[in-house]
Amino acid sequence: MTTAALPPAALAALPPRAPAVRWRGAPDFLVRPAHEDDGPALAALSRPFARAGALRERPLAAYLSRASDFLVAQAPDGTLEGSLGLSEHAADGVLYNFCVAAHRQGSGMGGRLLQAAFARARGRALTMLFTATTGSGRLFLGHGFVPTRPDLAPAAWARTLDPDRNARVLARTL
Repeated sequence: MTTAALPPAALAALPPRAPAVRWRGAPDFLVRPAHEDDGPALAALSRPFARAGALRERPLAAYLSRASDFLVAQAPDGTLEGSLGLSEHAADGVLYNFCVAAHRQGSGMGGRLLQAAFARARGRALTMLFTATTGSGRLFLGHGFVPTRPDLAPAAWARTLDPDRNARVLARTL
């Protein structure tokens, strides 16, 4: 998909690139690609969000088999405290299963994960990113995403959206 497929109003609102985030001092966590052995920790981190209805429930096998999709935020003690998946669909990407542990929310961890996902997506020559959210989407909107129609997203992913969840689809150019 190209940006020309977005409605003109949405296209006009898309920034060409999010501004670089500047960090004062070293954060007390590391953002890195996930490994297959992170699967159990990814599942455990996601579980409270799934129970609350913010994320879809996924079996451990899904985290094990798709661990390479994920970026994780790891505390100095090795605990995973944030995660974000990026799946590829031709020239587009989909961000999914975004979660940050409750005690880390508001710390900048979510923004760091998003910036790392943008860098990974650019490195893979993706041109658009999509996501769906049942929440306010404030973090995504603050990083250049705008609401869009599900039919403009990758069809294979859009078909998996559960209409009962009332998720909003958001898009961002890279």
